[in-house]
Amino acid sequence: MSQEFVIQAFPRDDKGKGASRRLRREERKIPAIIYGGGQDATPVAIWHNELKKALENEAFFSHILTIDLEGKKESVILKDLQRHPYKPILTHADFQRVDKDHEIHVNVPLHFLNEESAPAVKLQGGVVSHQMTEVEIICLPQDLPEYIEVDLTDVAMDQVVHLSDLKLPKGVRIAALQQGPEHDLPVLAIHKPKGAKADEAEGEGEEGGEA
Repeated sequence: MSQEFVIQAFPRDDKGKGASRRLRREERKIPAIIYGGGQDATPVAIWHNELKKALENEAFFSHILTIDLEGKKESVILKDLQRHPYKPILTHADFQRVDKDHEIHVNVPLHFLNEESAPAVKLQGGVVSHQMTEVEIICLPQDLPEYIEVDLTDVAMDQVVHLSDLKLPKGVRIAALQQGPEHDLPVLAIHKPKGAKADEAEGEGEEGGEA
């Protein structure tokens, strides 16, 4: 992965809602926690605007991040993010430690290729219906992809693309499929619009009557 994200963090001793409010209001920071990796959970504070800006990059959610806590750097992934219910404000972040020898579970985005140029869409008037925009994968940190590509070029009319149809990079598994074939959920499908189907049926009926 070409991009690198480094988040500056600061020790946090005060806990509770009051301390968190003061942190956000007076210091423009938000509370966060770093956990996992066989170590104790570490409460920290991070700059609100720094994290908010980083979140504008889709890749931030599916990258190994670096937390810099007073010069001590740790590799983590973002596991949870809390936001204010109606204001554009972040309120808390959870980061999970990772190491190169242990697999991680991460949600990565799906990138749909050739959606407009797919024959079922461009030539046959089909409409793409997306059931998923991201998928949870399991892999070692070094195998973590930024996204999973889904090429629609060969998807036929009325075909449903399932999780098992996705082409995955080496070392990557889909979490849902580890639970059994009944979890092979649909990702997308191409169908004729409902109105077009009705028109076709009506036209076929008229042709049959004339015959």
